[in-house]
Amino acid sequence: MSQARTNAFYAQSGGVTAVINASACGVIETARKHPDRIGTVYAGRNGILGALAEDLIDTSLESAEAISALRSTPSGAFGSCRYKLKSLEKNRREYERLIEVFKAHGIGYFFYNGGGDSADTCFKVSQLSQSMGYPLQAIHVPKTIDNDLPITDCCPGFGSVAKYVALSTLEASLDVRSMAATSTKVFVIEVMGRHAGWIAAAGGLVEEHGIPVVILFPEIEFDQAKFLARVDAMVKQHGYCSVVVSEGCHHPDGTFLAEQGTRDAFGHAQLGGAAPVVANMIKTALGHKFHWAVADYLQRAARHVASATDVKQAYELGARAVELALEGRNSVMPTIDRISDVPYEYRIGVATLDTVANVEKMMPRDFISEDGFGITDKCRRYLAPLIEGEDYPAYRNGLPVYVTLKNEAVARKLPAFASA
Repeated sequence: MSQARTNAFYAQSGGVTAVINASACGVIETARKHPDRIGTVYAGRNGILGALAEDLIDTSLESAEAISALRSTPSGAFGSCRYKLKSLEKNRREYERLIEVFKAHGIGYFFYNGGGDSADTCFKVSQLSQSMGYPLQAIHVPKTIDNDLPITDCCPGFGSVAKYVALSTLEASLDVRSMAATSTKVFVIEVMGRHAGWIAAAGGLVEEHGIPVVILFPEIEFDQAKFLARVDAMVKQHGYCSVVVSEGCHHPDGTFLAEQGTRDAFGHAQLGGAAPVVANMIKTALGHKFHWAVADYLQRAARHVASATDVKQAYELGARAVELALEGRNSVMPTIDRISDVPYEYRIGVATLDTVANVEKMMPRDFISEDGFGITDKCRRYLAPLIEGEDYPAYRNGLPVYVTLKNEAVARKLPAFASA
């Protein structure tokens, strides 16, 4: 691609995290350091939908202070979406629309910040732009709390969620320990992770504090008899037990635990996740009083306890994405390449999107204990540096100071577009 000055497009995709805005900060601040090569950075309002609808945000209207504040602000500053573009063969018009919008606004750089589906979209856009002869460099900025992108050692967003889950499991377990003699004996916390158990694994870090914990991974088929025996043994030995269950924990036939559900007095299925199913299972079989919680949005929005490692890496990957574009790279993703566990060292690498798109990284079996209910020392060595350090936001009147951008739209130049 020529060295001419061109505009850039940035969008956030999928479930947001405590640090995705740090990546946005990295992209925008780095782009602003190269005014001779990059003109305006446009952001898509609500992710890729903003590009399809030509609903672009002019980030140049935001002050340097506001952009800097993104680094310590959770969630998605420009809005995100769960919208997966279909294949080129099934819906070519959407991809062609993206190119039309980019062409209309002089966009030559495409930075898409998301997980596996986003990597796939980014890859397809790069392919189509080449086939259409439009000069566009598509760079994927990794993000997913599920930590399931391949090639990269870890994904921005995961470290902070892991820290939150470990902290919450520890603190709630201490509460249960205090009450176990006369009240609650089992605490169940449900965490995200439909197919990969990385987040659930973080709950195992509390074992170093003497907390008895049982983990249910999506990678391990659920065996009810073995699980109940394990919980019962824990309670008999310690007086209490905590259970960390991944939302994707499933029976041997593939059905999720959450699909079993509980029923009310009328026999109607009650809505709920895996946590209440597991908790009621324990109550019915073992008679132990319980409490349960679902971390849900809390785990991925908790910027106030974000991992310093996670924040740093999120920013660095956003910045490196811009540098890769300026180096002439296309259809790639910056990665975290671990050099050592102790001391923790890593470098920023790069992967081609054809090796990233549509590939899901599960927990290695040697990260999970032999009985399937805990983590190994190898897993602890992997997790420990990712939750290390604190990067507290500024506080005012007892609450964190988070930024809300102006998000002023750019005038449209094309006819309205209706998605199929």
